[in-house]
Amino acid sequence: MTLATAVVVCAGTVALADSTAVSEDAGKWFDADDVPTYKFAEDGTADWFTWRGYKKYTANCFQCHGPDGLGSSFAPNLADSLKRIDYYKFTEIVSSGQQNVWHPENSIMPAWGTDKNVMCFLDSIYVYLRGRSDGAIDRGEPKRPAINTAARDEENACLAE
Repeated sequence: MTLATAVVVCAGTVALADSTAVSEDAGKWFDADDVPTYKFAEDGTADWFTWRGYKKYTANCFQCHGPDGLGSSFAPNLADSLKRIDYYKFTEIVSSGQQNVWHPENSIMPAWGTDKNVMCFLDSIYVYLRGRSDGAIDRGEPKRPAINTAARDEENACLAE
C-alpha cells in the first residue's frame, strides 16, 4: 500500500496531512495529528471503523452524495471535498449543516447533529471517506474485518443515550 495523503486547507495555505496510521485506541487508528484515519491489514482487510464507515455512509449519506462518495447532481463529491477540508470542518458541516456553498442555488446540507445514526458513527464515516479521498479505498465495500466487540458496544451505547 502506498503512502496516502490528504490536502488540508489552513489559513489560506495548503498543507499535506499524512493519513498514515501511527497510533491506535481500541481498534480506532489515528494519524500523527491525532485525527481518525484508516488502516489495512496485510491481507487487505479494513479496520473496523473504515468498514463500518462504509456501511454507515451507505445507509445515511449515499442518497444525496452518491455511491462511494462520488457526488450527484445535487450534492458534492465528498472524496474530492476531503482534499480541501480537514476533519474539523467535515464534522462542523455534518453536525451543523450548510446552505448554498456547493451550488449557488438551493444547495442545502441538513444539520445531522441530533441524528444518532449519523453522529454515533461520524468518525467512521470520515475515516471511510478519507480513504476514498486518498485513493486507498476502491469503490465498493472494503474487506470486512472481524467484529470489534468493544467498538460495537460503544456504538450501541451511543445509540441508546
